Amino acid sequence: MRLRNASLAAASAIALVLAVPVSADAATGDFLYRVGPGVQTGLADPESRACINLPWTTDEAPGSAPANLTTSTATVFLDFDCSGDTFYVMNPGKKLGDRLKLRSVLFS
Repeated sequence: MRLRNASLAAASAIALVLAVPVSADAATGDFLYRVGPGVQTGLADPESRACINLPWTTDEAPGSAPANLTTSTATVFLDFDCSGDTFYVMNPGKKLGDRLKLRSVLFS
């Protein structure tokens, strides 16, 4: 009887874990960047597979020093709307310096 109860409890626990929804539409974690000298900002759990124009970046003042602290690959673009020939692919955990300028990002 105890073996049956233990088996039922284990099967229930596995079913519960599998039933918890996992969002496939978000890159879990933070994407950080600078918008001025010493001014760091970022995106929390950004949407995946959608181009994001980075807040507080402009034509005259792009963002810099990105840090991809999400669980997804980020492709950062110099131009708005994830366009143009200037882009860089950042694996999860990758941090880059002030020399890289960006205005939009796309997460896998």
